[in-house]
Amino acid sequence: MKRIANHPPRDLFSDAASSATETLGPGATILRGFVRGQESALLGEVAKIVALSPFRHLVTPGGFRMSVAMTNCGEVGWVSDRTGYRYDPMDPETRRPWPALPDAFLGLALTAAARAGFDHFVPDACLINRYEPGTKLSLHRDYDERDVAAPIVSVSIGVPATFQWGGLKRNDRTRRVRLESGDVVVWGGESRFVYHGIAALAEGDHPATGPLRINLTFRKAR
Repeated sequence: MKRIANHPPRDLFSDAASSATETLGPGATILRGFVRGQESALLGEVAKIVALSPFRHLVTPGGFRMSVAMTNCGEVGWVSDRTGYRYDPMDPETRRPWPALPDAFLGLALTAAARAGFDHFVPDACLINRYEPGTKLSLHRDYDERDVAAPIVSVSIGVPATFQWGGLKRNDRTRRVRLESGDVVVWGGESRFVYHGIAALAEGDHPATGPLRINLTFRKAR
């Protein structure tokens, strides 16, 4: 299942080196327009993954249904149910392994992480979230991964979203940052456990996704 040894192509994103960068905090960077123009190719890979492991609305340990629909690809996938949050090598709905991480996804994650200063990042999981108008992702921290030295790489495709960037405590002041289609956010190091989320998605339209936003989140879970 691993594709690391194949040195996935990065040529799709070779022109992204000139994209503008914006610092969110220590170890946290926005790569503006990093994958702009490649959305259709990335969405084509998403469609292949969804055909094997469809989008679903997970249930939190507290019994709440998440408004954001999601699926996964890679060696493991992130899941949630009444027993807790975890990474699992099997899709609990299909009872099969998650679809493999596409080479284009891996090349994107490696290139974006390196551009943000994380040269040795190699993800083994990609969470794929689908936002519809009105859906949101509450403030949270990503702490289910074993390799906390690895960054998070988050890719926005489709309708713009308001990214909420907080601090290391839940009640720290939160910044609201607009993310456009093609923007990539990378955070690690001192910012690895910063609280973050997505405000309720506003009504909008994008040529590639219609009223939706698709988010790819790459992680090193093991």
